[in-house]
Amino acid sequence: MSVISRSSPNFDERDPAVPLQFIILHYTDMLTGEAALELLCDPAAKVSAHYMVEEDGQIFQLVDERKRAWHAGQSSWRGVTNINSASIGIELANPGHRNGYRPFPALQITALKALMKDIIARHNLSAELAPLGHSDIAPSRKEDPGELFPWRELAQEGLGLWPETRAEDYGHAEDGDIQQLLRAIGYDCPETGTYDRVTRAALLAFQRHYEPENLTGTPEQETVARLRALVRLIQPISAKVHPSGLPPQAA
Repeated sequence: MSVISRSSPNFDERDPAVPLQFIILHYTDMLTGEAALELLCDPAAKVSAHYMVEEDGQIFQLVDERKRAWHAGQSSWRGVTNINSASIGIELANPGHRNGYRPFPALQITALKALMKDIIARHNLSAELAPLGHSDIAPSRKEDPGELFPWRELAQEGLGLWPETRAEDYGHAEDGDIQQLLRAIGYDCPETGTYDRVTRAALLAFQRHYEPENLTGTPEQETVARLRALVRLIQPISAKVHPSGLPPQAA
């Protein structure tokens, strides 16, 4: 795996109290990869990522993994709010929803998978739980990498999880049940007992990741079944990764 160095000044020190545990995937939301690289390396922009993967599979490293890149913004996952300290950020060159969103080329995804496997091995991360999308950790603000990103393909290679439903997963769920399921997965979704705007945003983010053919933001039967199936997959893995029952917290 070849990596091209393209240094960005936009980073600071990680919080040593927050363990590295996530890989956050983004799209660049710009017309070209070169334009994205220029922005990510512009000190005035105050934004960066550790890596950017071009559509042709070229991998650029912008920030040393030991440092905290500025890619997550206001975000949360499983109670961790200092996501920049807890993660490695990877940008994928793609115009995004504003500029002609399109499928991610095979060369790009092949390079991404190799990079992710290397990061996971070097940092002893959970291959099942580490990969997340920007929309997962910030569902009210973000929609990248979006519904065209091949999450299922990655899960088939051990990078993330994919829910396989059973007959018992289908059935009615109250609004509070939906919120509990979303929280059990990791989404920041307070248990209000009503299907509010925050809940809808979290559910739509779930659909982008795990049910991309159905972006309704409503808890339909298949959506509820996949929520239950994913929780069933996550619980035993999470218990091993976080034996205390909760992930390390961050301010």
